[in-house]
Amino acid sequence: MTPTRVVAFGGGHGLSASLRALRHCVPELDLDITAVVTVGDDGGSSGRLRAERGGLPPGDLRQALVALAGDHPATRRSAALFQYRFTTATPPPPTLAAPVPAARAGDSLAGHAVGNLLLHGLTELLGDPVAALDHAGAMLGAVGRVLPMSRQPVGIEARVRGADPAHPDEVSTVRGQHQVAVTPGTVESLRLNPPAPAACAEAVTAVRAADWLIFGPGSWYTSVLPHLLVPGLADAIVSSPARRLVTLNLVAEKETSGLSLPDHLDTLRRYLPELKVDRVLADSTAVGDPAAVERAAESLGARLVLAPVAVLDGTPRHDPAALGAALVPVLRADR
Repeated sequence: MTPTRVVAFGGGHGLSASLRALRHCVPELDLDITAVVTVGDDGGSSGRLRAERGGLPPGDLRQALVALAGDHPATRRSAALFQYRFTTATPPPPTLAAPVPAARAGDSLAGHAVGNLLLHGLTELLGDPVAALDHAGAMLGAVGRVLPMSRQPVGIEARVRGADPAHPDEVSTVRGQHQVAVTPGTVESLRLNPPAPAACAEAVTAVRAADWLIFGPGSWYTSVLPHLLVPGLADAIVSSPARRLVTLNLVAEKETSGLSLPDHLDTLRRYLPELKVDRVLADSTAVGDPAAVERAAESLGARLVLAPVAVLDGTPRHDPAALGAALVPVLRADR
């Protein structure tokens, strides 16, 4: 039997949770996993590298690679190195040979993750971000492939009502992934800059050949919806023969404050009206009113699947093992 080809869309911690869950499916299912990652990050280490040297922001790509890293002890150490983040260096004690200067220069490494620097260096060395990601994946013994949604970085912009709490009814433009993610207002519309970035050709090929396309969990406006705004990728998603699964978040994030779970599903249809979905997976406790979510799922052509997928300590995080257990019967459907 040929492997089940799965393409997971997203970015950051949400996509990482999805990929780790898919790893847990591997003992029961033969999976060919591809992650397609947003390239709009402009905060932290990724934002600094993007501003200073150009190229794709590496942070979300790094997290996806680490989530797919192999289990050999050497690759686990490499994965830990990718995640290692430099802190502010402590000045060495003064010596006669090298006295400490009165004013210490800024620490340019502080805050950078080693994997971000490595991915950026590989891209400059190899001249192509996809080649860099494939090489890094080989270094980590990755059990799948990580691809950017576009080879060019994008800006994320949103029209937000109440971005300034002093003017709750005023609509303004909020620019940048980080600013959209932390806005206290209500996002009314989303767009990319440039408005029609070229889709990564390898990602389009993976989508067209997939058996399953998985959206979420993750930051809805800054990690999930941007994929639907890349014309070439959106066309491939709509025309792919794959079945489609949406995994819903456990709680609303700051950028989706005020959005119910049915609203999350409605936004998918708003930004890609042709999108049809086969399954919607939600946590059985966090779902609230199952009837409302079920109606929203049915409006996309989907059946709602409820399962306990959250960690047991009460924090709003997906448990990779529990999410993987819930995914097995879904991905096995019609096999």
